[in-house]
Parts: sequence; structure tokens; C-alpha cells
Amino acid sequence: MAAERLRNLDDAAFRLRYGCGRFDATVLGNRFAYILEHYCAKLLACAFSPVLRDFYDFAATLTAPPELHYATPAVSRSFMMFTGTMTEAIRNTIEEYGVERLGPGDVIIANDPYRNGTHVNDLLFIRPVFHSGKLSGFVNLKAHQLDMGGSVPGGFSITKTSVYENGLVISPRALMRAGRPVDETWVLIFDNVRFGTMLQRDMQTIISCLDLGERQLMESMDRYGRDGVLGAMRYVCDADAERMTDALAALPDGDWHGSALLDCDGVDDTEEYPVCCTIRKRGGRIEVDMSGTARQARTSINGTYLDTKTIVGIGLKFLLDPDGPFTSGCYRSVDLVIPDGAILSALPPEGVVFAYGESTSALLAAMFAALAEPLGARAVAGDTGSPNVHSAFGVEGATPWVSIGNAGGENGPWGGTSSGDGDSFSVFMAANTMARAIEATEAELPMVIMRSEYVADTAGPGRNRGGAAVLKDSLWRSAASHNLFALRYKQPTGMGVYGGGCGITGGIWLWPAAVGKPPQLGADDWKDSIGVAGRIDPATHRPAPGAPWAYFGRHKVWHTEAGASFRYLTNGGGGWGDPFRRDPARVLRDVADGYVSIAGAARDYGVAITGDPARDPEGLVIDQTETARLRVK
Repeated sequence: MAAERLRNLDDAAFRLRYGCGRFDATVLGNRFAYILEHYCAKLLACAFSPVLRDFYDFAATLTAPPELHYATPAVSRSFMMFTGTMTEAIRNTIEEYGVERLGPGDVIIANDPYRNGTHVNDLLFIRPVFHSGKLSGFVNLKAHQLDMGGSVPGGFSITKTSVYENGLVISPRALMRAGRPVDETWVLIFDNVRFGTMLQRDMQTIISCLDLGERQLMESMDRYGRDGVLGAMRYVCDADAERMTDALAALPDGDWHGSALLDCDGVDDTEEYPVCCTIRKRGGRIEVDMSGTARQARTSINGTYLDTKTIVGIGLKFLLDPDGPFTSGCYRSVDLVIPDGAILSALPPEGVVFAYGESTSALLAAMFAALAEPLGARAVAGDTGSPNVHSAFGVEGATPWVSIGNAGGENGPWGGTSSGDGDSFSVFMAANTMARAIEATEAELPMVIMRSEYVADTAGPGRNRGGAAVLKDSLWRSAASHNLFALRYKQPTGMGVYGGGCGITGGIWLWPAAVGKPPQLGADDWKDSIGVAGRIDPATHRPAPGAPWAYFGRHKVWHTEAGASFRYLTNGGGGWGDPFRRDPARVLRDVADGYVSIAGAARDYGVAITGDPARDPEGLVIDQTETARLRVK
């Protein structure tokens, strides 16, 4: 027998079920989100590490006590790939540590990917909250630490073949007990990490943020009562579960399949890694089956089952319930089938987990492909497809430095939707971080961003086009060692939907110091570059569909002298809808703005435009007669 719908409960039945009134439950639901945003804003303002301060590489959740099975009624609007893992991460950490050992003022930490998801740099901080002597919930932060030791400064490498190269693994233990530091835990960390002074300050800031969250949750319980707050936690999760069930019920029943490709791993270029997804939907339930996905990779591009669970939730929210909150209730109508030892469910010690965003981004693309048919006009086109991170380190004078996420293809396009064109300068769709200011990067690191711009005719054409590919050139002022993430260049990731076209594939190029800075876009001197990754024409060294594919891992680390330059060209976003139905006036504006060339307008959209977009963009004119001829099918 189906459960009674929440909206049909009268006031008495609602209060009997949840221990509070409907109005109070709604207020508290918003209060939970406010608590998280409040202490996330504090961390964003007060953090020392650029990874936290500038990228927003952290997430917060509010978790119910064990009596409510660690339900998660609220997650922060920050790094999404942390949030879905944290229900199990909190449960696994606290159950292993021991619920009976918890007390007011404690902070429990852990960072093992196989217990908590994501990677070792993402340190989980848990503050148990007590009210009237009872454990009443947890306020939590998962925050990326600039370094956790290991073989690579900062940790960012996809050529690691052993978990022991990743760095310090912290099993569940107390960082603070009764408000006082647990010295042996702090010493353990700082004996094993680089940049310890910065980490210490960040960790102290995080503890103060949890103090704020604890105080605000306790204030809520003082006002509404412990039972009322816990009831509101159950209500928020129940409401999310009902929304997802309704969204699933609106889809036709059926079975659909999608796949995406990881080009290689960091050992050699002999093995590809397909990520497969079969979706079976019946009534108000859905099964997402990853059978057929490649085995776990030989290097650190794997994810865990918790990362896979997160991506499934993100994908379903994106496609079916984008306006609803993301709680643990989202998963009640969802069944997951994940083969053990796959690239999406790696096992130690050989299944090294670090760049989990690579395999899980491929899963998101596979889900979008699988659901494109049943969603029809509501389908979402593919994005840039990868974190595309560039990591570098070196020593300037006597000072070591590390750069993470400043010089690569970290910011790229999304795909088009029924609502409009894809944005061209976001991050891959499974994340929610920010773009660091170029001025801050150049002030703190021995590098200069020479160019960051969109490239014409790279977006998937459509009635609503995809976002344009982003080209970024970086000049390195001192010798450096570079670790590259380049796993999605063999095939377009910007999948077109509902009749839209695919975006282009990008790549990576290196100009050694002897050659000098990269050429101007459009010049013919790409030939002086070294094609590092992507499909690259062997004669011109330009990106070209169908050209031979260059393998980034032929050097595990790319060493450069002062004056070398890297160029990244991201993949283009996919288009939505028939491009020949795009309003010619919008195509004209795209040409004026540099998203589409005059030749591309005629070829991809059937719109003839005359004029000079470089010298006189306001003087461009649509040739109506020729456009009518081009658009005849």
C-alpha cells in the first residue's frame, strides 16, 4: 500500500508523524540550509589555502543522529561531489570510531577514500552535537587540504600506481576532544605533509566553523525542541524522496543504455576504459546498472562506490528534479548495481583512487546519454567532460611552490538545454567550484596567464548551442614539473541532444622555453609546439577531428625550463535541438561575439552573413535570400 502523500496529511497527522507542525518543519528545513551556508561563508572568507579560499573546494552537511540512521537533510551549495558521499562517510567514520566515545566539543576526522569516498586530500571533519545530554546530530565539513604527503606535492597526478603514493591515510580518530586538541593526531598529520603551517591554520579555521554550526543547531533545538528538529530532519528527507519518486513516475517505463570513454590510464596507451550505464525504470523506481564498465585502472583515475552513488544522485537531480533540495532521501527510489573492482568501485591496494572526478564524470555523461531518449526535449547536452586539471610544482629561490588547477582546462563549457545556450566558462558538471582570479594566481605563483578566451566554431551547433571551448595559455617563469590530466580527448564529450551537434575535442600543447610563448590564435606556427594530448594533425600540430591521438603519459612528469608555455583547449559543449531552427538573429549575434565564424554560420546553421566581425561587428548583415536557400532541406 502506497504511503500517504505529505500534502494530504492534516495538521494533526503531520504533527503525530513528525513531532512538529508543518510550518515549523518548513522553517527548520530552510534553517538547516542557512546553518550550512553560514559556516561555509565563514570558511570561504577565512581560509588560507587557495584551494579553499579561491576554488570553494569543500562542502558541508547536516547529519541526523544514529537513531535516524544518519539521514542527511541538508547539503551546502558548494563542491557537489563531496555531498553525496557524506551520509555513508559520517556513518562509517562514527561507527568505527565508536558512538559511545563521542562527547561535546569533539571533532572526529578521517580521509580514507574507501571508507569515505573522494581522495586522501579531502579531510572529513565531524562535530557531534549534543542537546540536553543526548547526541542530536552532526555538523560536518569535508575540505580539500593543499597536501597530504605522498610522492607528488599536492597529490595531483594520474600516474600513481599504488595507494602508498597517495599520502597519509587517516583512519577515524579524534582531532579535538572536549574542545581541546588531541596532540598525537595533529603531530601525525604535520609529520607527513608539506605546507604544514597553511594546513594548521585552515584546520583551526574549520574547527571554528563547526563551532558556529554547532551553536546554531543547538539554538534551533532550544527554540523548537530536540524532537521537533529531528522531526523536521525526517520531513525534509521524506519530501525529497517523494519529489524524486514523482519525477521518476513521470518518465515512461523502459530500459536505456549509455556509455562514455576514458582514453587511457597513466601506465601506457594500450588500454581504454569504457564506462557503461544501463537505466531501467519502472513506475516510481529506477535502477542504474554499471555492469560492463571497465575494470579498475592501473593508475590513480579510479573512484569508489560512494563517488558513483554521488554522481547518480547528481545526474538524477540535474535531469529530473533540478529545483528540489539534495538530501539522503533522494536515493530511496534508486537502486544501484556496481560491479566490484571496476573503475567506479575500485578496491585497494591496486585500485588507486585520486582522480575520481575522471571516471565519475564519464558516468554522468553515460547517464545523460541513456536518458536523452526518454527525456526528449528535456534532455541536457554534454559538457567539457573532465576536471582537466593542470598541476605543477617547483622551487623559486629557496621557496617551494605548488600550483593546482590554475593553468589547465579546469574551466570549460556546458551543453545546451531547452532553456538556452550552454555556458562557456564553468567547471565540469559534477562540480560547483569557482574560477580563481588570474591576478591572484600570478601574484602567488611563478606563472603568467597569457590568454584565456573562447574559440569560434567549437561549440556543438543547435537551436540552443553548446558553450564554446576555452583556450588558455600559461607561461612559466621558473623551472617546473608538471602533472597533466588528459583523459577525454579521443571522442567528443559535448554530446548533442534532441537533434543538436557535438562539440569539438580539444587537447594540450607545449612550447619549450627555446621556442618562446605560444602564437596568436589563428596563426600557422602551432608547428613549433609539442602535441601533448588530443587529436593533433602531425603536419600543422593543430587540433583536427580524426587526426592521430597523442598520449599525454609518454612522460609521467613533464619537466620544463623557465620560459616554457602550455596551451589547453577544452572540449566544446554539445548543442540542443536542430541548429537550422536557431533564430538567425541569434546566429548573427554569435558571429559578432566571436562564438561562430561567418563560414560556421553558413555551414552549421544555414545562415548567410556578410561583413567583418573583427573590425565592424555592428555592421554584420544577414543575407536573407541566401539564408532561405541554405535552410532548404
